[in-house]
Amino acid sequence: MSERWFPDSMPQPMVDKESLPWWQAAAQHRLTVQCCDNCQYCRLPPAPICSECQSNKSHWEEISGKGTLYSYTEVHRAVATGQTLPFVIAIIQLDMDGIGTGNSVRIMSNIVDANPDELEIGKAVSVAWETMSDTVSLPRFKLLSSS
Repeated sequence: MSERWFPDSMPQPMVDKESLPWWQAAAQHRLTVQCCDNCQYCRLPPAPICSECQSNKSHWEEISGKGTLYSYTEVHRAVATGQTLPFVIAIIQLDMDGIGTGNSVRIMSNIVDANPDELEIGKAVSVAWETMSDTVSLPRFKLLSSS
């Protein structure tokens, strides 16, 4: 079981045909991106058609889970019963590890185990999985030490 940062009262993610493979990989603590078979453009969230070339053929690539803090906000109002405040919602620019066309892929998540005063745009982060149930794990992110 992974460390828990958010209460069980948090809303469960919505899963559809396009996002199911992403959620299945996440349940195994694997961070993936959807990449176009035609032009190699990668994307999150998943979509049925590539926004670059309109192909409907795609595959999934696993990435390292490292990235940089692109933007963030500190939240001081709970959205679920029992939630610890404040918490940080962040946009993470993911390291693509040479996958795809080199386009930027970003994910919205949370920064955990960090004082908001430590946060700075451009700081390195790494995925930290939060297992919510046997079938749902969510990617959160922690600051990487600067040493």
